[in-house]
Amino acid sequence: MKKYKVYGIGAALVDTEIKVEDHELTRMDVGKGLMTLVDEARQGELLSHLKDHLVKASHASGGSAGNSMIATAQFGGPTFMSCKVANDADGDIYVADLESAGVDHCLMQGRAEGTTGKCLVLITPDAERSMNTFLGISETLSVDQLDHEAIAASEYLYIEGYQVTSPTGREAAIKAREIAEAAGVKTALSFSDPGMVEFFRDGLQQMVGDKLDLVFANEDEAKGWAQVDTVEDAVEGLKQVANTFAITLGADGAVTWDGSELHRIPPHKVHAVDTNGAGDMFAGAFLYAITRGEDFPTAGRFASLAAGKVVANYGPRLAAPDYPELRAEFFGD
Repeated sequence: MKKYKVYGIGAALVDTEIKVEDHELTRMDVGKGLMTLVDEARQGELLSHLKDHLVKASHASGGSAGNSMIATAQFGGPTFMSCKVANDADGDIYVADLESAGVDHCLMQGRAEGTTGKCLVLITPDAERSMNTFLGISETLSVDQLDHEAIAASEYLYIEGYQVTSPTGREAAIKAREIAEAAGVKTALSFSDPGMVEFFRDGLQQMVGDKLDLVFANEDEAKGWAQVDTVEDAVEGLKQVANTFAITLGADGAVTWDGSELHRIPPHKVHAVDTNGAGDMFAGAFLYAITRGEDFPTAGRFASLAAGKVVANYGPRLAAPDYPELRAEFFGD
């Protein structure tokens, strides 16, 4: 038995979620449904536009891989997180959230001066999330934040595709994959965002290496990576870079490839109010399920159920008591 089910690496961000109308996105020149990297000045400009909304804003620690590692841990699968936060109030929030969820991390070594990364998440009435991210100190995440022993003590390494935008983060992701491969640890990666696939393809290919054990992608990311127009063709494209994969299809559910068979996963029908964190929850729940020995159809159905619960509420995660309840509801334990 390995000590950890999953070792994650990704950007540590504190989210500010604000409800907006579509015309406000247009007025602020925000790309709808995308993750856009911004500097601190641009984030401040956006907040000044939204000052009337801030009284209703909600704050939570976020970051794609962090959300996934918290989900896996809360369901009952021990995880470890490599990330970087500053010695500031937001950094305190992030560390406290990891520890309350039972996620081990690399931040015990101390934290540097600087600014913890922040993500301004704008939610429109159709539940779509548009993210404007100032990476702050997360942009300097590097091989120094890797814990070689913890990687080797994990069943899976999970890499957040967003790391491709940072030279040191990309280097750390590649090094982590190499450590995992040498130790016989399975490797997984999320493509994270259509923009990562479109604008950072060469860097993502370096992170992928020869072939990964598992890839997570949504429909647009999968089509973009394979450079095709249909999910069917995207499936064939992903087979070239991953032994197994899951493609989420929003309200249409998901498809999973277990290495020999393609499985259609039905959607969990809900009234969606906020899609922020849906893909992160899908990955975290899926990783929990397969590392407890479930097959891909079962893992896909559980992940779809968990992601549906997230989009039916505001915020990127569920309340702590909801995780064991959901596990018991689905698995009966």
